[in-house]
Amino acid sequence: MNTEIKSFYRIYRPKTFSEVVGQDFITKTLSNQIAANKLGHAYLFCGTRGTGKTSVAKVFANAVNCENFQNGQVCGKCAWCQSQNKNMDIFEIDAASNNGVDAVRDLIESVKYPPVVGKYKVYIIDEVHMFSGAAFNALLKTLEEPPAHVIFILATTEPHKLLPTVQSRCLRFNFQNVSLNDLEKVISHVFKNEKITADAAAITAIAKEGQGSVRDALSFADTVAAYCGKEPITMDVINRVVGGLDAKIFADLIQQISAGDVKAVRDTVNQIFNSSTGTARILNGTLEAIKNAYVAQPTPRLATALRMFANLETTLKYATDPHGYFETAALVACGA
Repeated sequence: MNTEIKSFYRIYRPKTFSEVVGQDFITKTLSNQIAANKLGHAYLFCGTRGTGKTSVAKVFANAVNCENFQNGQVCGKCAWCQSQNKNMDIFEIDAASNNGVDAVRDLIESVKYPPVVGKYKVYIIDEVHMFSGAAFNALLKTLEEPPAHVIFILATTEPHKLLPTVQSRCLRFNFQNVSLNDLEKVISHVFKNEKITADAAAITAIAKEGQGSVRDALSFADTVAAYCGKEPITMDVINRVVGGLDAKIFADLIQQISAGDVKAVRDTVNQIFNSSTGTARILNGTLEAIKNAYVAQPTPRLATALRMFANLETTLKYATDPHGYFETAALVACGA
């Protein structure tokens, strides 16, 4: 008996171009290329994690082999669509764990042979920037002159680490972070299908946790749903799960900064950092409160606060004392 428990992200992974969220330009372009039979031999998919690079690669690999691909959809009836052996023509390689020249040499040997079921053999190389220099050099010749039956899809979160000679041989697509609105729609759809009750504020909070990543948003939705069991998902639940803070405390902090109340600012900053909320959530909550206040009434202190905190993202990520940096920014704005 199969008792495997699948995550939301695996269950709701896109199987067609139309199911891909937030990458309309890319899916339309790829669909048009297939329809016109004007395919590249190598593609480079760039973007932050969880934006759909590998999912689109799999959809594309399936679509190029369909015998009757029309209107952006596979037919579901041809020999390819009906085949149970698609893994004989679609290969997924994790460059993080197969990054040496020997792995690439095996790949190069494999591409010589024609596809077993479909029209193309498709090689999806994830986190391709992890290849060693020797591995890249070994791959170059094949990328430049691959057999007609082979398509490469290179996926990476760090395209700047790829050799220019590799990049120049690929058609590049830049995957964008998925909008908050689209992430909310994804979460709402999943919860409806799973018969999970959640209020609108909670859905928005879960979507924000994704920070542009469908995978991260759905992973957090999984965690919250598991915590709640059959109970409705509310903001109180979200805050308990993440050690979160109510938006009011950030609004209070900005009001104290506007008033120049140094003691109150220091007390509130201490209260914020004594929570288990991560620095990314603290900064996001603060920036949102500043923007809301600034729209209502622009002041020099709010302008300074906006500038100070907007410049803190990278600093807080790597700082050994994020509390100190955050408090300094708040006090500088307080005295503006």
